[in-house]
Amino acid sequence: MTSNAGLKSVWRKLPFQDNSKWLNLMLLAVPVAFLLHYTDASPLMIFAFASLAIIPLAGLLGNATEALAVYSGPTIGGILNATMGNAAELIIAFFALRAGHIEVVKASLSGSIIGNVLLVLGLSILVGGIGRQKQTFSRTVSSANSTMLFIAAIALIMPAVYDLALTGGLKANPPTLQKLSLLTSVVLMALYLISFIFMLKTHRSLFTAQAEDAPKHKPKMSRTTALVTLAVATVFIAFLSEMLVGEIEAVTKTLGLTELFVGVIVVAIIGNAAEHSAAIMVAHRNQMDLALGIAVGSSTQIALFVAPLLVMISWVIGHPMSLVFNAFELAGVVLSVLIVEMISYDGETNWFEGAQLLAVYLILAMSFYFVPA
Repeated sequence: MTSNAGLKSVWRKLPFQDNSKWLNLMLLAVPVAFLLHYTDASPLMIFAFASLAIIPLAGLLGNATEALAVYSGPTIGGILNATMGNAAELIIAFFALRAGHIEVVKASLSGSIIGNVLLVLGLSILVGGIGRQKQTFSRTVSSANSTMLFIAAIALIMPAVYDLALTGGLKANPPTLQKLSLLTSVVLMALYLISFIFMLKTHRSLFTAQAEDAPKHKPKMSRTTALVTLAVATVFIAFLSEMLVGEIEAVTKTLGLTELFVGVIVVAIIGNAAEHSAAIMVAHRNQMDLALGIAVGSSTQIALFVAPLLVMISWVIGHPMSLVFNAFELAGVVLSVLIVEMISYDGETNWFEGAQLLAVYLILAMSFYFVPA
């Protein structure tokens, strides 16, 4: 008992207990990033501060979305949260796609799926398990999320299987493969839209626990303030994303990193950092259903909404992107989905399972680091 009490006492003193404080402090990186960009500073400094600046802006965008969701009611609010949950990453990916960094975009997509279910969920389970024997959550909701994620994994694997069968490798990009990716994206997007009917209409009661688990509070901003914040944050994220993407090539050469590693690890973490902190904080409050919903739900959204949308956009802007990922990315996604299913099948977690997820993430991150260009 003394040991657990001591851990809790130390935990309460950690600086990120209230994520609004450090997110507000990080807003100072916004003017610094613009100053560095317009004074032709080193690419590494511009990349670093643009990355730091996007994190608090993504947090503001999320807060504004949450407030608007409350004002809009449960149905529209649920859709709004679902479609805007990864807005920051979508903006970054769009500018990377427009600049022709297709491999970075695909790496950031696979990296987000891997990072959410291993890094974010791992940290959430580890932090939430401190001082507790175990934490419980709804197996029904967890199973629904896991199944959706596994279906998405199948959709990401099949174009690669097609490529391997017809060309013998994962480097070719024939027109038929691009068409297959586009049609697969249409199916995934349709499934994503249908999921709204399942979650918000026909089987809404299954997801009541998550709604009740979420902290009840009035919006911290008015509807008008939320709309203005949403617009301003989106504009600034767009400018900063363009800065960040513009320095990717120089940064990879300077640090000796590959575009694969930058996309899977760096860009993926930047786009989701604010959301990551939210999952960890609610897990610490013993709201494991909500933490699981944020982590696994975000990965599902990436696979079923963001990735298909980017494939469609790529055709419009003249940089067609297929859904063919390299062997490391595919292995990472499939293994991540499987291990999360193994850990969550019994409806309970403990801190050691969180440590196991983090260990898998570190192993995958090291593997991506050593993949040659």
